[in-house]
Amino acid sequence: MTAKTRLILVTVMSSMMVCMVTLLVTYLNLGFHAGFIAQWIKAYFIAWPVAAATGFLVMPMARRVTDRIVAMTGG
Repeated sequence: MTAKTRLILVTVMSSMMVCMVTLLVTYLNLGFHAGFIAQWIKAYFIAWPVAAATGFLVMPMARRVTDRIVAMTGG
């Protein structure tokens, strides 16, 4: 996987995951109220760069571990 492909994959995947997780956690912590959307957007823009950077850094290791697990299970 090229660095460009990896960057695009991590960007899209982390954005989708952070969107759903921050939406859920913001709802569970605050419930729906007048400022819900503003709080959710704030949480998203704080969490997304952290998730994207982490994903970009750990993806090669995660792929190696996945390959080993698949090989051990006969796949």
